[in-house]
Amino acid sequence: MADAVTHWNDVLLEVVKNVGGAPAPIARGGAMMHGAIYDAVNSIRPSAHRPYLVSVPALPGASVRAAIAHAAHDALVAAFPTQAALIRVERDTAIQALPQTNNVSRGEVVGKAAAQAMIEARAGDGADDMTPYVSGNQAGDWRPTDANPAATPNWPSVKPFGIPAGNAFRAPRPGGYASKTEMLQSIEYAAQFNDVKRLGRFDATQTGNRTAEQEEIAFFWANDLDGTYKPPGQLFEITKIVSEQKGLDIVDNARLFALVALAMADAGVVAWDAKYETSLDLWRPETAIKEAAGNPATSPDGSWKPLSRKAPPDMTRFSPPFPAYVSGHATFGAAHAAIMRRFFGTDNVTFTARTDDPNASGVTRTFDSFTQAALENARSRIYLGVHFQWDGDHGFLSGTALAEYIYDNVLTPIGS
Repeated sequence: MADAVTHWNDVLLEVVKNVGGAPAPIARGGAMMHGAIYDAVNSIRPSAHRPYLVSVPALPGASVRAAIAHAAHDALVAAFPTQAALIRVERDTAIQALPQTNNVSRGEVVGKAAAQAMIEARAGDGADDMTPYVSGNQAGDWRPTDANPAATPNWPSVKPFGIPAGNAFRAPRPGGYASKTEMLQSIEYAAQFNDVKRLGRFDATQTGNRTAEQEEIAFFWANDLDGTYKPPGQLFEITKIVSEQKGLDIVDNARLFALVALAMADAGVVAWDAKYETSLDLWRPETAIKEAAGNPATSPDGSWKPLSRKAPPDMTRFSPPFPAYVSGHATFGAAHAAIMRRFFGTDNVTFTARTDDPNASGVTRTFDSFTQAALENARSRIYLGVHFQWDGDHGFLSGTALAEYIYDNVLTPIGS
């Protein structure tokens, strides 16, 4: 059964479906909301863990549910102002359901103070930098595959929520090659190229190169389309599924969701740092396979398109509008898995997850560990035809490292 924390997580996912766009700003909004909720709850019911930004003095009897509603409302509106009307209705409905005593107004004071601390902390954090990106046109350079320009190219400079800097967990160059030319001529690159060329082509299931399950996995984890809850949303939903299985109370939920949200927000900064803030800016398989050059172990295929497509019945194929290295999905998924492992003290948790992608409507998949899900998430992007395997491998390593740092340094036990 949903408590106030998981209810507002559901509201967040509805907002995300309405807003759409790139995943990193979505993760930022989730961190703003869940971080403010945590500080509000922790101020009224101290959990023996440090606040994220502020501990608000609370009068006796202050309503936790009222504090959550106001913290979530104010932080969400700041992150997603176009959704203010929907968010306001959710807040008003939550408040009206409470016994109308002065405990509600006391909770409001705490919730609004927690949200204001978050809003002030994120003011001028770089998220609104819209400087356009100039793409390259040489072999290996990312360039648009359709009419969509580069999305969120300045996200590497966004202030992180918990890690020291966006480049603190930067992945090494793919294959260890300092030169892009060397990398493109390597046997490792040829192996990566031919792997996705075979498995990720739009008709690879029909030709027997990709299994039906691999196609299911590709779409199950995709959630690239506007109108879905996007990759961070799927991981927030998994957090709720496991939380309910474990019977967490509102205090533990506030901390768990805040840790997950802060780690995923910083995963967006780390992944986009690797995508845009080096001299690599690696092209997508769609471009690489059509323009194969410089490596005798690779050959071009001008008709190659990825499995990735828009919602049925529209079969338009597309690649996400940002460089391939590293995979955002893999970085988000690994960060989520690491927080879940640390919070529950084990990786061996069985859960059944859902998807919002219209190309996998009604599909569920069951996992026996958080790591198993994260690794499948990373691999799914090759089956979808939008990444090379090292995009996933190094996204997974960076996401794991940053989340371990978050868990060891943020919302930590008092006295540790």
